[in-house]
Amino acid sequence: MFLIYSKSNRRNLYLNSKRGIKIKKLNRLVVLIAGFLILINANFIFAQNWPQWRGPMGTGVAEKGNPPVEWSEEKNIRWKTRLPGIGASTPVIWGNNIFVTGAKPAEIDSESRMKGKFSRPVKYVVTAIDRISGKIKWERLAREEIPHEGKHVSSVGGHNSPCTDGERVYAYFGSRGLYCYTIEGDLLWEKDFGDKHIAYGYGEGSSPALYKDRLIVNWDHVGQSFIVVLDAATGKEVWRKNRDEETSWMTPLVVEVAGQAQVITSATNRVRSYNLATGELIWEDAGLTKVVISSPTTADGVVYVMSGFKATAALRAIRLGGAKGDISGSSSILWSYDKDTPYAPSSLIFNGLLYFLKLNTGILTCLDASTGKPHYSRQRLDGVGAVYSSPVGVQDRVYISGRKGTTIVLRHGPEYNVIAKNRLEDIFESSPAIAGDEIYLRGYNHLYCIAR
Repeated sequence: MFLIYSKSNRRNLYLNSKRGIKIKKLNRLVVLIAGFLILINANFIFAQNWPQWRGPMGTGVAEKGNPPVEWSEEKNIRWKTRLPGIGASTPVIWGNNIFVTGAKPAEIDSESRMKGKFSRPVKYVVTAIDRISGKIKWERLAREEIPHEGKHVSSVGGHNSPCTDGERVYAYFGSRGLYCYTIEGDLLWEKDFGDKHIAYGYGEGSSPALYKDRLIVNWDHVGQSFIVVLDAATGKEVWRKNRDEETSWMTPLVVEVAGQAQVITSATNRVRSYNLATGELIWEDAGLTKVVISSPTTADGVVYVMSGFKATAALRAIRLGGAKGDISGSSSILWSYDKDTPYAPSSLIFNGLLYFLKLNTGILTCLDASTGKPHYSRQRLDGVGAVYSSPVGVQDRVYISGRKGTTIVLRHGPEYNVIAKNRLEDIFESSPAIAGDEIYLRGYNHLYCIAR
């Protein structure tokens, strides 16, 4: 077949070819713009990570983000995922990955239940979850064994929270070891520190702290207690210091003071600060109560240490600048407070206000962080009940989750102001995690992504 091109046909062909080129260029531009917008959106969504138990700074505060105020099983739930292991460790988040540790089946027979003894092997597992869909990406068995000693009757096991630096995830199970995985779930190294012997048969609970390329583990128990710092990439010990301590369950806090990183620990005998680089003891203070679970927190050059056990309470604000040696009774102690301090939950220092709960109850105190004077105290959180998790703060809000599924949202400020109360059908001992505009709540059985 022959095609005869007249002048007009040649012109139409030329114009159509030009239009085709323009359309192709336009399509490419649209694709580039769409890709750019997707990249911006992804960066926005993942701008805020929650890499360890108390968040980016180890304080329970999310600097960015705007999660919902209200939710229920039918409202503002992006997804709800059944977890393969139960536990009370907090999820950690980096980019599109959420990591959770747990124990399965973590069961004890009815005869031994009240004594807290295990009667069958427990599988200690690490799970990676897709942040967008809530689907499980991978699950790894770290160890399977019958624990060498029991636990508190209310405990479920799997209390040690993991941490991540975006390249690796560090899953810690106390006496069951420390495991380092790639983001894809490949085991890089593992470390076994031996068996802890826990006072009162309460079970284990301290979590590791991650700071740059260093991983800090505190090992206080009935035996030779110690603190150890590891190279996060290899698991090799950088230094180890013995501690004259009873069992504690707190997690160490790393704070920079005049360009020097300090590791701060609170416990029954002493409160101590170590040089992160060398292990040298920088300063120490008198200890707190028996059974120290609450971890230190910090803001504006001050560290706040506290604990509560039965009828005893202790809280001190310590100025870090210039603190050296034994600071007991010195000007480094800015103020102290001796009422209504927490048992299991840690405190929240948030824009000049210090929030903490009495023991494990839904009774809240809010102090001026600079003076220690109460704005309000012994404020009952109606409907919340017992609280084992720690409060978190973001924007102008404070979130406190009760064990039986009620989370109360308060307006941050010197006056007690309830914004909302929300209810979910699970048991919650894990602290909330905030990343971007989502809040993640880990129950015994499910992980919830709460988002608009």
